[in-house]
Amino acid sequence: MPQYPSSPAVEVRNLRVRRGGREVLHDVSLTIPRGSITGLLGPSGCGKTTLMRSIVGTQIIESGEIYALDLPAGSAALRHRIGYVTQAPSIYSDISVRENVMYFAALYGRTRTDVDDAITAVGLQAQARQRGDELSGGQQTRASLACALVARPELLVLDEPTVGLDPVLRVELWKQFHELAARGTTLLVSSHVMDEAEHCDRLLLIREGHLLAQLSPEQLRTQTGEQNLETAFLTLITMGSNA
Repeated sequence: MPQYPSSPAVEVRNLRVRRGGREVLHDVSLTIPRGSITGLLGPSGCGKTTLMRSIVGTQIIESGEIYALDLPAGSAALRHRIGYVTQAPSIYSDISVRENVMYFAALYGRTRTDVDDAITAVGLQAQARQRGDELSGGQQTRASLACALVARPELLVLDEPTVGLDPVLRVELWKQFHELAARGTTLLVSSHVMDEAEHCDRLLLIREGHLLAQLSPEQLRTQTGEQNLETAFLTLITMGSNA
């Protein structure tokens, strides 16, 4: 079993963020343990992407503190330790999948074997020689994920990585995420699909910029008395509005 420092992989304290003159995250505090898969779940537009951008250090914040891997978010020393896959594909369109992944491998000192492993992990062996602009939207997302995986980051932040993917590939990706966590990688995965909560060790439930809860799927069921996680989330919202 991997040995982890006692501190969490991510700690957020009293985070507030404004965008376009409107506060979109309201006094958010949370922790993410190392070597875990944490699901960030909530409806579209609730602040998930803004929170992720804040954690990786690309979002200007109004107030609060964020530490990732024991360093302030956005520190230069974190650039090679954190992988971030955005909703928009982040690959070069005029070179092949393999060349994209090889480029990122070179940046992080990884080998050709690492390149092959990353491409295999996302199921793009058959498309490895295709240019980025020849791929479907789902394939571009998978290629972006391969570019992040090849770096072997300690913390991997994935913004809705399974959107637009077929059910079989979704299952394969979640299997890969669990294997990464077992080897010591910490994953933060956002989704607006509650059935993906089943794959997570812990959940961060967010609505309208407010963190409603941080707990395990089983704790969510116990707290709400509901077995279906989508129903449990809706029940939690109702409980909070009536508090």
